[in-house]
Amino acid sequence: MLLNVALHGMEQAAGVRYVRCDTYGAEVARDSASLVRYADDFVAMCHTREQAETVRQRLVEWLKARGLALNEDKTRIVNLSEGFDFLGCTIRRYRNGKLLIKPSTSAVKRIRERLAAELRSLRGANALAVIRRLNPIIRGWAAYYRSVVSKEVFASIDQHLWRHTYRWALRAHPNKPKTWVTARYFDAFNSSRTDRWVFGDRDSGVYLRRFVWTKIVRHRMVMGTASTDDPALDRYWAERRRKSFALLGGSTATLLLQQRGRCPVCGTFLLLTDYEPQSPEEWEQWIKTIATALRKKALTVIGLDNGGDQTTQRVLHTHCQRAQRPAVGPTRSAA
Repeated sequence: MLLNVALHGMEQAAGVRYVRCDTYGAEVARDSASLVRYADDFVAMCHTREQAETVRQRLVEWLKARGLALNEDKTRIVNLSEGFDFLGCTIRRYRNGKLLIKPSTSAVKRIRERLAAELRSLRGANALAVIRRLNPIIRGWAAYYRSVVSKEVFASIDQHLWRHTYRWALRAHPNKPKTWVTARYFDAFNSSRTDRWVFGDRDSGVYLRRFVWTKIVRHRMVMGTASTDDPALDRYWAERRRKSFALLGGSTATLLLQQRGRCPVCGTFLLLTDYEPQSPEEWEQWIKTIATALRKKALTVIGLDNGGDQTTQRVLHTHCQRAQRPAVGPTRSAA
């Protein structure tokens, strides 16, 4: 927050100019540089090296007046054909002219190492413990990178994770043949998928998610100059955040989307999504919190039989369901 206050106005200082646009409200002028900042980390996209040098000099002078300076070790001017890393992603223009944003090599290396370390620490635990530990990590990392070109990366990490879960299973039963181990821990646990080598717990039916199951959803451009701190745009940002429900997966998330995140009884939001995570770690924590709320039965899924074979379901607060219990049909926990 302090950095956002101190560096407010950096775009204007860099010479970024906006023009009106019906689609997004405003967009960067064609001949203008573009600047993106997150806290104290920023990148300026320019048309020429000369323009980049000018933007750099303007920012040096603007920061100096505030008692700040660029970190020379991290500040550099590069061509998009070389690419650069920013917020865990690599931005690069390839020979075919396409500019692609992919998970950075260092970010992929970190998630691979973490998954391997987590499984090593879980030696001696049961399959359910493995699944509960790894699923939030998988969901969180995939949620953060779902808006960039990640499909191939997701598939490669899935293969890496499968090898480690297979080794974990073999270590858990050193005296059993491999066919017995694979029959016990691997199967098509997810009935909505055709994957037959999914790691799962046969007693509970719980299974380990795969990265590739997270749908790639391209980032929707933010309305130009829009700020989350502008009270006039509360509705705009709230509608964008409601899409986060889709990351929960399963029928509960579908119902939440259909209901626009609101309880049909009291009309208030079922889950607080006023703050959208900004990193894989924050996504992981956010998903853990929501999963806990579902397991604690803070939400309830109700099926209303309308007299026919088709059953209509809805999600509501558990306390609202209790208050309306005489008027509703069969229920089940959202967990």
